[in-house]
Amino acid sequence: MRDDLFRLNDIKEHDPRVRAWFDDLGDSPRQMVKPWFARLRICGDDVREVLHDGCPTACVGDVAFGYVNAFMGHAAVGFFHGASLPDPKRLLEGTGKRMRHVKLRPGAEEDMMAMTALIDAAYEDIKRRIAQTSPVPPPLAGGG
Repeated sequence: MRDDLFRLNDIKEHDPRVRAWFDDLGDSPRQMVKPWFARLRICGDDVREVLHDGCPTACVGDVAFGYVNAFMGHAAVGFFHGASLPDPKRLLEGTGKRMRHVKLRPGAEEDMMAMTALIDAAYEDIKRRIAQTSPVPPPLAGGG
């Protein structure tokens, strides 16, 4: 199977650059995504983080599965394999081959349960993808 995983370097359990990104208390869109990045972090003990392309990014090991970003009028929670995630509430936007994101706007109500379900699905999806691309060890010689 071809490895379509997006692997990153310099992954940390707690990247100080990610913390600094959220420290701008005057940036309302950054504050909007702060709880969602916290939710990405607690998906599992194997979740790590990195600031990639200026965005806090959550990884399982070195494999990215979710990110947050902030813009002038909105914020986004994105998923590297979002196109394959179940999205019954149709929150995901984008037309790329793999990536999708949810736009969050100031004053708009968020569907907490649907967002949490997307995050959980993205985490489970990336764990499955990692397991499918990991080489299978050869059988032990002389098994008996």
